[in-house]
Amino acid sequence: MSAQSQSTLSFVRPALNDCWNRIGVRGDKSCVELKQHLHCRNCPTYSASARALLDVPSPPDYSDGWTSHFAQPSAQVKELAHSVIIFRVGTEWLALPTVFCVEVADTRAMHCLPHRRTGAVLGITNVRGELLVCLSLAAILGLDASSPSEPTGRNGVQRLLVLRRGTASVVFPVSEVHGVHRYGASELAQVPATVGKAQATYSQAVLPWRNTTVGILDAQLVFHTVDRSLA
Repeated sequence: MSAQSQSTLSFVRPALNDCWNRIGVRGDKSCVELKQHLHCRNCPTYSASARALLDVPSPPDYSDGWTSHFAQPSAQVKELAHSVIIFRVGTEWLALPTVFCVEVADTRAMHCLPHRRTGAVLGITNVRGELLVCLSLAAILGLDASSPSEPTGRNGVQRLLVLRRGTASVVFPVSEVHGVHRYGASELAQVPATVGKAQATYSQAVLPWRNTTVGILDAQLVFHTVDRSLA
């Protein structure tokens, strides 16, 4: 038993006239004072009993018990300082910092660019009246986006992930978007050696999530590759 619990049990309670439990609002309501006060909490007897309880002196060990309690180091609270948006490309779950994510949009018509039929650049698409370059994250990371994969939940439909760094925006088609997820730095693990070379290059760490792992991508490196693809 804790010190504060022992101190609480050592209080000497005064004898109270708890008439409210017998003839008052919690009893048979036969008290004649109810006609005047309507409720026991308005009665002087009830107030006098409350004062008697508050005037009881503290037990000798009361202050020491609580002083010892509050002197103990506080338990560490799990700090969820990082925020990412989790999405799927093919069969791989990936994540990027939410600070770079502008919008998750529905898929729409895509128009090819001249002399850009190979590589990461897929074409351009219209997002809210703005023509944005659409790139294949699967091509950048060396993933097989054509791998068969079933939707994993109510969000299991193809989307467009609109990302922005500074004033430049780009679009990545993804197989599915889970949404925003917060985590603490202590939850991260190193990228396993079994991950493909290209994906390992762009991954900073992996995050355990829903009985699987999510690759946390290096956004700056991804944007650097985007710049080179558009050059």
